[in-house]
Formats: sequence, structure tokens, C-alpha cells
Amino acid sequence: MRSRKLLLLAIACTWAMGASAQWQWVDKDGRKVFSDRPPPQDVPEKNILKQPHTLGRAAPAAAPASAAAAPASAPAAAAPQVSGKDKQLEDNKAKADAAEAAKKKAEEDRMARARADNCARAKRAKAALAPGQLVGHVNAQGERGYMDDATRAAELRRADEVIASDCR
Repeated sequence: MRSRKLLLLAIACTWAMGASAQWQWVDKDGRKVFSDRPPPQDVPEKNILKQPHTLGRAAPAAAPASAAAAPASAPAAAAPQVSGKDKQLEDNKAKADAAEAAKKKAEEDRMARARADNCARAKRAKAALAPGQLVGHVNAQGERGYMDDATRAAELRRADEVIASDCR
């Protein structure tokens, strides 16, 4: 019975060996990456922190090195160069960035027009509230009335605040 337990323990340990076949490297942004697959070709050898131990076969990362050690008589164009970048993906990203920039510019233009309109209205209101003139207004019930000095001063302050914030 004891030998069966030891045998099961040994099998469980060897079964977990597959999980230890992990790659670890530092990517271009300085983050550690853990994977069961080798890193991309653009990761330098010095950034690979851990490779899986191979039993009786060459590591996948060693394959490109052996291809580079091939005789010089082989043409250089025979091996396709893989840049690791997707041209269509880069184009789509550039289009999305351009669309986002155009959207942001349109929003800034809309806000600038609104500020200019607020500025013009505040300047007209300030001119209409000049002291010494009767200023009429319509109340909530639709009745016409005139502003007293305190209301006129409050409206002048509000117009000055709008002018200070929107007229630049």
C-alpha cells in the first residue's frame, strides 16, 4: 500500500513538470511576461529571464539561431522576414487615432464658438444694464416690471463673470 502512494506521488510530480515549462521575459514596456510559448522574435536574448528545460530536444528559441548558422551559400531571400507587426492593424489604429483627433478638434471648436457666443451676449447685457437707465424685464407670471438697483448690480456682476471667463 505504501509503494502505491509513493508511485502516485511520483506520477503527480512528473505530471506537474509540464507546468514548469514556462517562459518568462521582460517586454518592451518593462513588464514581466509569463507564457507557455516562446517570446516574439523582437525580444532580445538578454530580456529572456527563464526558459523551459528541454529533455532531449532543442529549445524553440534555438531554432532561429541554427537557421542563422546555415551555410552562406543559401540565398538570403529564402527565409521570409517576420517583423511581428500587422500592417492592417497598424493602419486601423492610425485611422482610429485620426478619427479621435478630428472628433476632439470638432468638440474644441464647438466649445470655442459657444464661449464666443456667451461673451457677445454678456457684453450686450452689460451695455443694456448701464446705470441711469430703466431696465425692463418680464417675470414668471408674464408681467412686465423694472429692475431695482440691487437686481441691476447682481446682473452686472454676473455679466462681468461671464465676460471674465469666456472673453479671452
